[in-house]
Amino acid sequence: MKVEFPCDNDQIALELPETVEIIQTSEFLTENYPEHAVASALESPIGTPALSELARTRSSACIVISDITRPVPNKIILPPILKTLEESGIERQNTTILIATGMHRPNLGDELESMIGADIMNSYHVVNHYCQKQDELKEITRIDDAPIEINTHYLDADLKILTGLIEPHFYAGFSGSRKSILPGIASFDTMKFMHSYKVISQLEGANCRLDNNLFHQYAMEVTQKAGVDFIVNVVINKMRELCGVFAGHFEQAHLAGCEMVKDHAVVELDQKVDLVITSAGGYPLDSTYYQVSKCLISAMDILNKGGTIVVFCGCREGLGSEEFCTIMRSNPTPEDFRKHHSQPDNFVIDQWCAQNIYQALDHAGQVYIYSPGLSDEDVARFSGKKLADAAECQAVVKELLTTHKRVVAIPEGPYVVGKVVGS
Repeated sequence: MKVEFPCDNDQIALELPETVEIIQTSEFLTENYPEHAVASALESPIGTPALSELARTRSSACIVISDITRPVPNKIILPPILKTLEESGIERQNTTILIATGMHRPNLGDELESMIGADIMNSYHVVNHYCQKQDELKEITRIDDAPIEINTHYLDADLKILTGLIEPHFYAGFSGSRKSILPGIASFDTMKFMHSYKVISQLEGANCRLDNNLFHQYAMEVTQKAGVDFIVNVVINKMRELCGVFAGHFEQAHLAGCEMVKDHAVVELDQKVDLVITSAGGYPLDSTYYQVSKCLISAMDILNKGGTIVVFCGCREGLGSEEFCTIMRSNPTPEDFRKHHSQPDNFVIDQWCAQNIYQALDHAGQVYIYSPGLSDEDVARFSGKKLADAAECQAVVKELLTTHKRVVAIPEGPYVVGKVVGS
Protein backbone atom coordinates (compact mmCIF):
# COMPACT_ATOMS: atom_id res chain seq x y z
CA MET A 1 0.00 0.00 0.00
CA LYS A 2 1.14 3.55 -0.69
CA VAL A 3 1.27 5.85 2.34
CA GLU A 4 2.03 9.57 2.00
CA PHE A 5 3.82 11.60 4.67
CA PRO A 6 3.65 15.42 4.59
CA CYS A 7 7.02 17.15 4.41
CA ASP A 8 6.98 20.93 4.01
CA ASN A 9 4.45 21.45 1.19
CA ASP A 10 5.21 18.08 -0.42
CA GLN A 11 4.25 14.47 0.22
CA ILE A 12 6.77 11.65 0.56
CA ALA A 13 5.18 8.40 -0.63
CA LEU A 14 6.28 5.03 0.75
CA GLU A 15 5.20 1.57 -0.32
CA LEU A 16 4.48 -0.31 2.89
CA PRO A 17 3.25 -3.87 3.47
CA GLU A 18 -0.21 -4.51 4.91
CA THR A 19 1.43 -5.67 8.15
CA VAL A 20 2.28 -2.06 9.00
CA GLU A 21 -0.38 -0.51 11.23
CA ILE A 22 -1.46 2.95 10.09
CA ILE A 23 -2.38 5.27 12.95
CA GLN A 24 -4.51 8.16 11.79
CA THR A 25 -7.26 10.42 12.97
CA SER A 26 -10.79 9.23 12.40
CA GLU A 27 -12.72 11.27 9.87
CA PHE A 28 -14.11 14.55 11.18
CA LEU A 29 -17.37 15.95 9.84
CA THR A 30 -16.52 19.37 8.41
CA GLU A 31 -18.58 22.49 8.85
CA ASN A 32 -20.27 23.21 5.50
CA TYR A 33 -20.69 26.87 6.42
CA PRO A 34 -17.70 27.66 8.64
CA GLU A 35 -18.32 31.41 9.01
CA HIS A 36 -21.89 30.69 10.07
CA ALA A 37 -20.65 28.07 12.55
CA VAL A 38 -18.36 30.63 14.19
CA ALA A 39 -21.06 33.31 14.30
CA SER A 40 -23.52 30.83 15.81
CA ALA A 41 -21.01 29.79 18.48
CA LEU A 42 -20.50 33.44 19.45
CA GLU A 43 -24.23 33.83 20.08
CA SER A 44 -24.75 30.41 21.73
CA PRO A 45 -21.53 29.80 23.68
CA ILE A 46 -20.75 27.25 26.37
CA GLY A 47 -20.85 28.53 29.92
CA THR A 48 -20.99 32.30 29.26
CA PRO A 49 -23.39 34.91 27.90
CA ALA A 50 -23.20 35.63 24.17
CA LEU A 51 -20.17 37.61 23.05
CA SER A 52 -22.45 40.44 21.92
CA GLU A 53 -23.89 40.68 25.44
CA LEU A 54 -20.45 40.69 27.06
CA ALA A 55 -19.16 43.34 24.67
CA ARG A 56 -22.01 45.82 25.26
CA THR A 57 -20.60 46.90 28.61
CA ARG A 58 -16.93 47.09 27.56
CA SER A 59 -14.97 49.93 25.96
CA SER A 60 -11.91 48.02 24.70
CA ALA A 61 -10.98 44.49 23.66
CA CYS A 62 -7.90 42.35 23.14
CA ILE A 63 -8.11 39.28 20.91
CA VAL A 64 -5.19 36.87 21.28
CA ILE A 65 -4.34 34.84 18.16
CA SER A 66 -1.74 32.12 17.55
CA ASP A 67 1.45 32.80 15.61
CA ILE A 68 2.45 31.47 12.18
CA THR A 69 3.49 28.05 13.53
CA ARG A 70 -0.17 27.13 14.10
CA PRO A 71 -2.51 26.69 11.10
CA VAL A 72 -5.41 28.49 12.75
CA PRO A 73 -8.12 29.59 10.27
CA ASN A 74 -7.97 33.21 11.44
CA LYS A 75 -9.59 34.51 8.26
CA ILE A 76 -12.69 32.52 9.23
CA ILE A 77 -12.57 33.11 13.00
CA LEU A 78 -11.71 36.80 13.22
CA PRO A 79 -14.31 38.52 10.98
CA PRO A 80 -17.37 37.35 13.01
CA ILE A 81 -15.64 38.28 16.27
CA LEU A 82 -14.64 41.73 15.02
CA LYS A 83 -18.09 42.36 13.56
CA THR A 84 -19.74 41.40 16.87
CA LEU A 85 -17.47 43.73 18.84
CA GLU A 86 -18.16 46.70 16.58
CA GLU A 87 -21.91 46.10 16.46
CA SER A 88 -21.88 45.88 20.27
CA GLY A 89 -20.24 49.29 20.64
CA ILE A 90 -16.50 48.66 20.87
CA GLU A 91 -14.92 51.00 18.36
CA ARG A 92 -12.42 49.54 15.93
CA GLN A 93 -9.53 51.63 17.21
CA ASN A 94 -10.11 50.20 20.68
CA THR A 95 -9.61 46.58 19.63
CA THR A 96 -6.11 45.08 19.74
CA ILE A 97 -5.16 41.82 18.04
CA LEU A 98 -2.26 40.35 20.00
CA ILE A 99 -0.14 37.61 18.40
CA ALA A 100 0.81 34.98 20.98
CA THR A 101 4.37 34.39 19.85
CA GLY A 102 5.54 32.92 23.15
CA MET A 103 9.28 33.00 22.56
CA HIS A 104 9.03 32.72 18.77
CA ARG A 105 9.94 35.49 16.37
CA PRO A 106 7.34 38.15 15.44
CA ASN A 107 5.02 37.75 12.44
CA LEU A 108 5.23 40.77 10.15
CA GLY A 109 4.58 41.94 6.59
CA ASP A 110 3.54 39.31 4.06
CA GLU A 111 3.61 36.63 6.74
CA LEU A 112 1.13 38.53 8.89
CA GLU A 113 -1.06 39.19 5.86
CA SER A 114 -1.14 35.46 5.10
CA MET A 115 -2.37 34.84 8.65
CA ILE A 116 -5.19 37.37 8.99
CA GLY A 117 -5.69 38.97 5.58
CA ALA A 118 -4.80 42.44 4.32
CA ASP A 119 -8.07 44.08 5.38
CA ILE A 120 -7.76 43.15 9.05
CA MET A 121 -4.01 43.78 9.07
CA ASN A 122 -4.51 47.32 7.75
CA SER A 123 -7.66 48.16 9.74
CA TYR A 124 -6.82 47.06 13.27
CA HIS A 125 -4.11 47.53 15.87
CA VAL A 126 -2.11 44.31 15.50
CA VAL A 127 0.86 43.73 17.82
CA ASN A 128 3.30 40.89 18.38
CA HIS A 129 4.10 39.66 21.87
CA TYR A 130 7.78 40.09 22.78
CA CYS A 131 8.68 37.96 25.78
CA GLN A 132 11.60 40.18 26.81
CA LYS A 133 9.98 43.57 26.23
CA GLN A 134 9.66 44.36 29.92
CA ASP A 135 7.67 47.58 29.50
CA GLU A 136 4.82 45.50 28.01
CA LEU A 137 4.81 42.91 30.80
CA LYS A 138 3.32 42.89 34.30
CA GLU A 139 3.70 40.43 37.16
CA ILE A 140 0.31 39.04 38.22
CA THR A 141 1.37 36.28 40.64
CA ARG A 142 4.22 33.97 41.61
CA ILE A 143 4.47 30.17 41.50
CA ASP A 144 7.22 28.49 43.49
CA ASP A 145 8.68 31.99 43.85
CA ALA A 146 8.91 32.37 40.06
CA PRO A 147 7.44 35.60 38.62
CA ILE A 148 4.40 35.11 36.37
CA GLU A 149 4.40 38.06 33.96
CA ILE A 150 1.81 38.62 31.24
CA ASN A 151 1.51 41.06 28.32
CA THR A 152 -0.14 44.34 29.34
CA HIS A 153 -1.98 44.77 26.02
CA TYR A 154 -4.05 41.83 27.23
CA LEU A 155 -4.22 42.67 30.93
CA ASP A 156 -5.34 46.26 30.29
CA ALA A 157 -8.22 45.37 27.94
CA ASP A 158 -11.82 45.52 29.20
CA LEU A 159 -12.77 42.44 27.19
CA LYS A 160 -10.31 39.58 26.97
CA ILE A 161 -10.73 37.00 24.19
CA LEU A 162 -8.54 33.98 23.40
CA THR A 163 -8.58 32.17 20.05
CA GLY A 164 -6.71 29.13 18.75
CA LEU A 165 -6.66 25.44 17.90
CA ILE A 166 -7.42 22.48 20.10
CA GLU A 167 -5.10 19.63 19.19
CA PRO A 168 -2.87 17.13 21.02
CA HIS A 169 -0.02 18.71 22.93
CA PHE A 170 2.88 16.89 24.54
CA TYR A 171 3.10 19.20 27.58
CA ALA A 172 -0.34 20.69 28.10
CA GLY A 173 -2.30 17.58 27.09
CA PHE A 174 -4.22 19.63 24.55
CA SER A 175 -3.50 23.04 23.05
CA GLY A 176 -6.01 25.86 23.18
CA SER A 177 -7.56 28.16 25.80
CA ARG A 178 -5.08 28.71 28.66
CA LYS A 179 -2.10 28.02 26.40
CA SER A 180 -2.76 31.29 24.57
CA ILE A 181 -1.72 33.01 27.79
CA LEU A 182 0.90 30.60 29.04
CA PRO A 183 3.21 30.41 27.14
CA GLY A 184 1.61 32.57 24.41
CA ILE A 185 1.84 36.00 26.02
CA ALA A 186 4.08 35.31 29.03
CA SER A 187 7.54 36.67 29.78
CA PHE A 188 10.93 35.06 29.38
CA ASP A 189 11.33 34.79 33.15
CA THR A 190 7.98 33.03 33.40
CA MET A 191 9.06 30.60 30.71
CA LYS A 192 12.31 29.93 32.55
CA PHE A 193 10.12 28.39 35.22
CA MET A 194 7.35 26.81 33.11
CA HIS A 195 9.79 25.25 30.66
CA SER A 196 12.54 24.44 33.13
CA TYR A 197 14.33 21.12 33.00
CA LYS A 198 12.63 20.19 36.29
CA VAL A 199 9.07 20.86 35.07
CA ILE A 200 9.53 19.25 31.64
CA SER A 201 11.03 16.13 33.22
CA GLN A 202 7.72 15.60 35.06
CA LEU A 203 5.56 15.57 31.92
CA GLU A 204 6.20 12.09 30.54
CA GLY A 205 3.09 10.72 28.82
CA ALA A 206 1.24 14.06 29.14
CA ASN A 207 0.02 14.08 25.53
CA CYS A 208 -3.82 14.18 25.48
CA ARG A 209 -3.96 14.06 29.28
CA LEU A 210 -5.20 16.84 31.57
CA ASP A 211 -5.47 14.90 34.82
CA ASN A 212 -2.32 14.96 36.97
CA ASN A 213 -0.69 17.25 34.42
CA LEU A 214 1.56 19.79 36.12
CA PHE A 215 1.84 22.06 33.07
CA HIS A 216 -1.95 22.19 32.68
CA GLN A 217 -2.42 22.91 36.39
CA TYR A 218 0.02 25.82 36.35
CA ALA A 219 -1.48 27.21 33.12
CA MET A 220 -4.99 27.10 34.57
CA GLU A 221 -3.84 28.90 37.71
CA VAL A 222 -2.23 31.67 35.67
CA THR A 223 -5.20 31.99 33.31
CA GLN A 224 -7.63 32.39 36.20
CA LYS A 225 -5.40 35.11 37.62
CA ALA A 226 -4.99 36.95 34.30
CA GLY A 227 -8.71 36.71 33.50
CA VAL A 228 -10.52 35.51 30.39
CA ASP A 229 -13.98 36.64 29.27
CA PHE A 230 -14.40 34.45 26.21
CA ILE A 231 -12.58 31.90 24.08
CA VAL A 232 -13.09 30.87 20.47
CA ASN A 233 -11.24 27.61 19.93
CA VAL A 234 -11.59 25.43 16.85
CA VAL A 235 -10.83 21.90 15.74
CA ILE A 236 -9.59 21.27 12.20
CA ASN A 237 -8.92 18.15 10.14
CA LYS A 238 -5.75 17.20 8.27
CA MET A 239 -6.94 19.26 5.30
CA ARG A 240 -7.14 22.18 7.75
CA GLU A 241 -10.89 22.48 7.29
CA LEU A 242 -13.05 23.65 10.16
CA CYS A 243 -14.69 20.75 12.02
CA GLY A 244 -15.79 22.24 15.32
CA VAL A 245 -16.12 25.60 17.08
CA PHE A 246 -15.99 25.78 20.87
CA ALA A 247 -16.73 29.23 22.23
CA GLY A 248 -17.46 30.61 25.68
CA HIS A 249 -15.98 29.77 29.09
CA PHE A 250 -12.23 29.15 28.98
CA GLU A 251 -12.51 25.81 30.79
CA GLN A 252 -15.95 24.47 29.87
CA ALA A 253 -15.74 25.24 26.16
CA HIS A 254 -12.17 23.97 26.03
CA LEU A 255 -13.04 20.66 27.67
CA ALA A 256 -15.82 20.12 25.13
CA GLY A 257 -13.31 20.65 22.33
CA CYS A 258 -10.77 18.35 23.98
CA GLU A 259 -13.37 15.57 24.03
CA MET A 260 -13.90 15.98 20.29
CA VAL A 261 -10.16 15.83 19.63
CA LYS A 262 -9.74 12.84 21.92
CA ASP A 263 -12.49 10.94 20.12
CA HIS A 264 -10.83 11.51 16.76
CA ALA A 265 -7.10 11.83 17.44
CA VAL A 266 -6.26 9.22 20.10
CA VAL A 267 -5.62 5.66 18.93
CA GLU A 268 -5.16 2.86 21.45
CA LEU A 269 -2.48 0.19 20.98
CA ASP A 270 -2.24 -3.06 22.90
CA GLN A 271 1.56 -2.93 23.14
CA LYS A 272 4.59 -0.84 22.25
CA VAL A 273 6.19 -1.11 18.82
CA ASP A 274 9.67 -1.57 17.35
CA LEU A 275 9.57 1.00 14.54
CA VAL A 276 7.64 4.26 14.14
CA ILE A 277 7.51 6.02 10.77
CA THR A 278 6.13 9.52 11.25
CA SER A 279 6.07 13.12 10.04
CA ALA A 280 6.26 16.52 11.70
CA GLY A 281 2.92 17.52 10.16
CA GLY A 282 4.03 19.46 7.09
CA TYR A 283 4.25 23.24 6.65
CA PRO A 284 3.93 25.45 8.68
CA LEU A 285 4.41 23.19 11.69
CA ASP A 286 7.62 21.61 10.35
CA SER A 287 9.29 24.90 9.45
CA THR A 288 12.05 24.22 11.98
CA TYR A 289 13.46 21.17 13.73
CA TYR A 290 12.45 22.84 16.99
CA GLN A 291 8.83 21.91 16.22
CA VAL A 292 9.76 18.33 15.22
CA SER A 293 10.08 17.52 18.92
CA LYS A 294 6.30 17.06 19.03
CA CYS A 295 6.16 14.10 16.68
CA LEU A 296 9.32 12.60 18.20
CA ILE A 297 7.75 12.59 21.67
CA SER A 298 4.56 11.03 20.30
CA ALA A 299 6.68 8.35 18.64
CA MET A 300 8.76 7.77 21.77
CA ASP A 301 5.66 7.22 23.91
CA ILE A 302 4.72 4.10 21.90
CA LEU A 303 8.23 2.86 21.05
CA ASN A 304 10.08 0.05 22.76
CA LYS A 305 13.36 1.13 24.33
CA GLY A 306 16.04 0.86 21.64
CA GLY A 307 13.50 0.94 18.81
CA THR A 308 13.78 3.01 15.63
CA ILE A 309 12.11 6.23 14.45
CA VAL A 310 11.94 7.48 10.86
CA VAL A 311 10.75 11.08 10.60
CA PHE A 312 9.91 13.36 7.65
CA CYS A 313 10.30 17.09 8.28
CA GLY A 314 10.80 19.99 5.87
CA CYS A 315 12.66 22.39 8.19
CA ARG A 316 12.76 25.13 5.56
CA GLU A 317 14.09 27.48 8.28
CA GLY A 318 16.69 25.00 9.51
CA LEU A 319 17.09 23.93 13.12
CA GLY A 320 15.34 26.93 14.64
CA SER A 321 16.32 29.97 16.67
CA GLU A 322 19.93 30.91 17.32
CA GLU A 323 19.61 29.62 20.89
CA PHE A 324 18.16 26.29 19.76
CA CYS A 325 20.91 25.88 17.14
CA THR A 326 23.55 26.46 19.82
CA ILE A 327 21.99 23.80 22.07
CA MET A 328 21.75 21.18 19.33
CA ARG A 329 25.24 21.91 18.02
CA SER A 330 26.98 21.90 21.39
CA ASN A 331 25.43 18.82 23.01
CA PRO A 332 26.31 15.68 21.01
CA THR A 333 24.56 13.31 23.42
CA PRO A 334 21.52 13.34 25.75
CA GLU A 335 23.91 13.04 28.69
CA ASP A 336 25.80 16.17 27.57
CA PHE A 337 22.50 18.05 27.47
CA ARG A 338 21.35 16.78 30.88
CA LYS A 339 24.60 17.69 32.63
CA HIS A 340 24.51 21.28 31.40
CA HIS A 341 20.84 22.25 31.09
CA SER A 342 19.49 20.55 34.21
CA GLN A 343 21.20 23.40 36.08
CA PRO A 344 18.72 26.34 36.42
CA ASP A 345 21.51 28.91 35.98
CA ASN A 346 22.20 27.51 32.50
CA PHE A 347 18.62 27.93 31.24
CA VAL A 348 18.33 29.28 27.69
CA ILE A 349 15.46 29.92 25.30
CA ASP A 350 14.16 26.80 23.53
CA GLN A 351 15.94 24.29 25.74
CA TRP A 352 12.62 22.54 26.51
CA CYS A 353 12.12 21.36 22.93
CA ALA A 354 15.73 20.28 22.84
CA GLN A 355 15.08 18.38 26.08
CA ASN A 356 12.27 16.43 24.39
CA ILE A 357 14.41 15.71 21.36
CA TYR A 358 17.21 14.38 23.54
CA GLN A 359 14.69 12.28 25.46
CA ALA A 360 13.60 10.70 22.17
CA LEU A 361 17.21 10.24 21.02
CA ASP A 362 18.07 8.58 24.31
CA HIS A 363 15.05 6.25 24.15
CA ALA A 364 15.41 5.23 20.51
CA GLY A 365 18.25 3.09 19.22
CA GLN A 366 18.32 5.12 16.00
CA VAL A 367 16.50 8.09 14.45
CA TYR A 368 16.46 8.46 10.65
CA ILE A 369 15.64 11.93 9.34
CA TYR A 370 14.53 13.02 5.88
CA SER A 371 14.72 16.82 5.86
CA PRO A 372 15.61 19.00 2.86
CA GLY A 373 16.19 21.94 5.21
CA LEU A 374 18.72 20.35 7.59
CA SER A 375 22.40 19.98 6.81
CA ASP A 376 24.16 16.63 7.00
CA GLU A 377 26.46 18.12 9.64
CA ASP A 378 23.62 19.17 11.95
CA VAL A 379 21.89 15.80 11.76
CA ALA A 380 25.18 13.98 12.41
CA ARG A 381 25.94 16.19 15.43
CA PHE A 382 22.99 14.83 17.40
CA SER A 383 23.49 11.26 16.18
CA GLY A 384 20.66 11.22 13.64
CA LYS A 385 21.01 9.51 10.26
CA LYS A 386 20.20 11.76 7.31
CA LEU A 387 18.22 10.34 4.38
CA ALA A 388 19.10 12.02 1.10
CA ASP A 389 15.97 11.63 -1.01
CA ALA A 390 12.70 9.75 -1.44
CA ALA A 391 14.44 6.76 -2.99
CA GLU A 392 16.76 6.35 -0.01
CA CYS A 393 13.78 6.74 2.34
CA GLN A 394 12.06 3.83 0.63
CA ALA A 395 15.22 1.70 0.62
CA VAL A 396 15.97 2.29 4.31
CA VAL A 397 12.40 1.62 5.38
CA LYS A 398 12.34 -1.57 3.31
CA GLU A 399 15.49 -2.77 5.09
CA LEU A 400 14.16 -1.80 8.53
CA LEU A 401 10.99 -3.79 7.90
CA THR A 402 13.07 -6.96 7.73
CA THR A 403 14.45 -6.48 11.26
CA HIS A 404 11.57 -4.78 13.10
CA LYS A 405 8.60 -6.96 13.95
CA ARG A 406 5.91 -4.49 14.99
CA VAL A 407 5.72 -1.32 12.89
CA VAL A 408 3.45 1.71 13.05
CA ALA A 409 3.15 4.53 10.51
CA ILE A 410 1.80 7.94 11.56
CA PRO A 411 1.42 10.10 8.43
CA GLU A 412 -0.21 12.94 10.37
CA GLY A 413 2.61 13.07 12.91
CA PRO A 414 1.75 15.25 15.92
CA TYR A 415 -1.94 15.48 15.03
CA VAL A 416 -2.64 11.90 16.15
CA VAL A 417 -1.57 10.28 19.42
CA GLY A 418 -1.01 6.61 20.08
CA LYS A 419 -1.69 5.44 23.63
CA VAL A 420 -0.63 2.02 24.85
CA VAL A 421 -3.49 0.55 26.87
CA GLY A 422 -2.64 0.42 30.56
CA SER A 423 0.45 2.64 30.34
